[in-house]
Amino acid sequence: MTDPSPGTRLRRVDNRRMDYLRSLFGAFCPDEAEVEVRCMVVCSLRIGEHFIAADHGGLSRAEVMKLTRKWLLR
Repeated sequence: MTDPSPGTRLRRVDNRRMDYLRSLFGAFCPDEAEVEVRCMVVCSLRIGEHFIAADHGGLSRAEVMKLTRKWLLR
């Protein structure tokens, strides 16, 4: 048996991550579309946050990330 392609493995891992996040957000958010949006934002932040070098006005990166978590979990 040959190993699946990297793309196949990545899709499998990403689907597991999204399924896990759906279960978490679905516990308090009844709107399936909103759950999906929250999951996408979390995955995007987790993967891409370190690529963003922008300043945040008077806030630190840690403060912005804390506010983001608060917003996502409301």
